[in-house]
Amino acid sequence: MRNTTRITTAVLAAGALALGLSACASNPTQKDGENDALVVAASPVPHADILKFVKDNLAEKAGLKLEVKEFDDYVIPNTATENGEVGANFFQHKPYLDDFNAKNKTHIVPVVNVELEPLGLYPGKAKTLAEIKAGDTIAVPSDTTNQGRALQLIASKGLITLKPGVGANASLQDIADSKGLKFKDAKAELLPSQLPDVAAAVINGNVALGAKLDPVKGTLALEKAEGNPYANFLAVKDGKQNDPRVVKLVKLLNSPEVKKFIETKYHGSVVPAFGKPAA
Repeated sequence: MRNTTRITTAVLAAGALALGLSACASNPTQKDGENDALVVAASPVPHADILKFVKDNLAEKAGLKLEVKEFDDYVIPNTATENGEVGANFFQHKPYLDDFNAKNKTHIVPVVNVELEPLGLYPGKAKTLAEIKAGDTIAVPSDTTNQGRALQLIASKGLITLKPGVGANASLQDIADSKGLKFKDAKAELLPSQLPDVAAAVINGNVALGAKLDPVKGTLALEKAEGNPYANFLAVKDGKQNDPRVVKLVKLLNSPEVKKFIETKYHGSVVPAFGKPAA
């Protein structure tokens, strides 16, 4: 039986409260012995899937005990890592982490890149780019880094014009010419549910996969993978980078076996992006 805990959206509020309490009895801290299990917080798809593959196929031979905790949330995995309730997390990219650390005074650091999930513009009421007209609404992620990433994708298709020089940190206030379009923002994990009510929505790759959307064939526009700075990585609290269990997991996550697993399972909707994270 897989030792995996699923924490659903229904209990996130209670989980967030508990995580805010240091040394809470209901949330024991991660044990740090080399022979103890390394607990990793992860989004369900593809992050937890990849970790489960490592757990079921590679970890035992490498002498690593691995436990996976799934979260339908982009906040709790970092707070749990900061508080020591898990030993690592796998769900995010560098721009998001930098923004999170700055806003929350946390000390999470990337350890190794694993994969990239190209962000896509998914059809709602509009079934083609040409059908998106003035007066229509497009939904985008509300978090700072993914919103900028979404607006860059929309602008690349000529639907809007952004102010010069805003780059990846663009926000809705940085739209120089909306060309009559309206925008609404929502938490990334809620965007698939917005599709029936909007012309289109920009959705993160892992969220799209979890909602059974097809990032390769089911998008109106898709980010290019080449040169993309949004690789997802394993992250730990600063000072835990050399934990022997983390070192073992780093090696396994960048192994040929994991590369083959990603390519075979996701067919281009998730792509390997191994190596050292950007500084």
